Amino acid sequence: MTETLITSEVDYEAEGRQTGYLRVPHSVTRSAYGFIPVPITVLKNGEGPTMVLMGGTHGDEYEGQIAIDRLAKNLRPKDIVGRIICLPMLNFPAADAGLRCSPVDEGNLNRAFPADPRGTPTQLIAHYVEEVLMPMADYAIDLHSGGASLFYPPTFMRCPGWTEEEAATLRKLQTAFDLPYAWVFIGGGGPNSTARTTMGAAARKGVVTVNAELGGGGAVTPEILALAERGLNRVLHAVGMLPGYQPDETRGTRELHIQGLVHAYDRGVFEPLLEIGTEVGVGTVLATIHHPDDPSRAPTEIVSGYDGMILAMRALGRVDRGDALFQIARDVA
Repeated sequence: MTETLITSEVDYEAEGRQTGYLRVPHSVTRSAYGFIPVPITVLKNGEGPTMVLMGGTHGDEYEGQIAIDRLAKNLRPKDIVGRIICLPMLNFPAADAGLRCSPVDEGNLNRAFPADPRGTPTQLIAHYVEEVLMPMADYAIDLHSGGASLFYPPTFMRCPGWTEEEAATLRKLQTAFDLPYAWVFIGGGGPNSTARTTMGAAARKGVVTVNAELGGGGAVTPEILALAERGLNRVLHAVGMLPGYQPDETRGTRELHIQGLVHAYDRGVFEPLLEIGTEVGVGTVLATIHHPDDPSRAPTEIVSGYDGMILAMRALGRVDRGDALFQIARDVA
């Protein structure tokens, strides 16, 4: 096994179900020889593919944490073929605190790859994912949401594919997950990926990898959670790892390319004027920023710099200069 300071309480080669923790060493005043416990469940039944499921990469994103935790607790080893590695709270300090970044070292785990094997706790986790877990894996899924500040409708995320074979597999996973939208990247992926994300880490190790954006606003939406759980089961079935599952009828996915973000250039109170899914054009008024602290100042209009549809929108009322308010996408040609 590659160099790592993290130790695992589970044996990845053992049959059946195992639960425990990845022990991330952490020496502080309160605990000189302590560790940060990253929860892990491994299900294994014979030979077959390995799937790594990750949630809580950002700690304020909740649907993925619940969906992966529930799957890990409800699946029986005899139901599967191969191995499923479940990490519902991958950046445990952030997930435990309900924060995007770790309160231990301010690390944003999804911007920490590739990482120093002897760095901060966030870097240790990132290194373990890329250098220990991904070399075991055939597939990887990282479930996200808009976190506290943004809201996304259920949106699948994938690269176009490094090879024709990978592209076909990614399309199969997209069809299986069957979310209303798919954010298809223009490029990226492959062994030369420079992305600092879990997707980049997986791509560098030759793992077929996808993400999803599932709600946000610092809350859990029951309908989106149900789609996340349905999607995980359908994907496991599609790759031959959950043969007894009976998928329902496919509902269809609208493929999108991202056009760009619309940001605030004023402080104030954010009033969106349009909903997610609304078609817009360059110059469309999207929102108003109010300035109740200044009785003499008129509200500021926020206009789109892109043609397309609103895919994501800020979930918080207070805004500051530089905050992302909207993400605009267009249909894949």
